[in-house]
Amino acid sequence: MALNNTYDARLQQETAVGAGIQLLLLALLGSAIGMGPAGWLTGLAFAFATWAVLSRALHRSRLSSFGPANRVTLGRATLVGGVTALVADSFESAPPVTLLVGLTAVALLLDGVDGKVARHTGTSTALGARFDMEVDAFLILVLSVYVATQQGPWVLLIGGMRYVFVAAARFAPWLNAPLPSSFARKTVAALQGICLLLAGAELLPHPANLAIVVLSLGSLVWSFGRDVRWLWRDSRTDEGRTAPQGAVGEPLVRELELATR
Repeated sequence: MALNNTYDARLQQETAVGAGIQLLLLALLGSAIGMGPAGWLTGLAFAFATWAVLSRALHRSRLSSFGPANRVTLGRATLVGGVTALVADSFESAPPVTLLVGLTAVALLLDGVDGKVARHTGTSTALGARFDMEVDAFLILVLSVYVATQQGPWVLLIGGMRYVFVAAARFAPWLNAPLPSSFARKTVAALQGICLLLAGAELLPHPANLAIVVLSLGSLVWSFGRDVRWLWRDSRTDEGRTAPQGAVGEPLVRELELATR
């Protein structure tokens, strides 16, 4: 019991350090651009929510160590927190596009690094994969909010589709069944962040940015539709199938799992 408490204390220290780095990044952003109340409050809310949820998940997982891969993911979560604060601040003042694009680009480039680290060090865990997926999904959601201010509210469908799927799985447990591996699915997933970043940077004319976002949404709808159809057919061929215990709300959907472990 004492040993478990020691491990738990070490894990909580890791999350506390992550929260501290998040606050430091917010302070740097605040001093650099004069971030307003919306940016500060949103950034602080993200930092607190990440710390609280991750701390609880670590306590329940009974991991013996945080692991290098989770540290990489936590670093990406810190960058996502900075992007979230900047997007929230953009509703009050003109956003620093270069800074926003820079933080997002680094977060996207690091995507997949945590998975490679986990496999190389033999530290792959279910919690690490879920943590990675949630960070990716939230970044896509935040980017879709930002691009929606330029292209229209329909862009929110890109960021919200995964969360709609999670909600739907609570009422249709067959959606929780595992999906076969698909290169096309992973490609579509990776395209979402790239397309939204390119459109948000506004380096191209408005019609080109619009076409990019339409392509992004169209490919995502196709990917989700194909997998939902597969899951439905699979559930019909095996009526005795039941969702795994604890799976509701944790679907094995891969559209927004931009890096797998």
